[in-house]
Amino acid sequence: MRVWLDDERPAPNGWTTCRWPDEVITLLKTGKVREISLDHDLGDDQRGTGYDVLKWLEEQVYRHGRKPPKISIHTANPAARSRMIRAKRQIYLLFLKRRSGRGQPLG
Repeated sequence: MRVWLDDERPAPNGWTTCRWPDEVITLLKTGKVREISLDHDLGDDQRGTGYDVLKWLEEQVYRHGRKPPKISIHTANPAARSRMIRAKRQIYLLFLKRRSGRGQPLG
């Protein structure tokens, strides 16, 4: 499954549209998501942003060794894009460390 998080832009053909981070996280929990593409600004910061999905993924990789899907960022917000790209890199780095046995969870 490919998941597209955006409040305005339509998803490309073959992608499942989500409007809120909790919807994406629910789908990620199924283990069937192979790719995500994230917008940051979703119209209601109280409900979350695309960055919240990355924070959840980072914790899942670190604590549980969850394999992350392929991650793309399609936000038009330049500051958020930079932050999300750093988070994406951290997620992949954590996964590689966990896989090699060098990254152990704290708790």
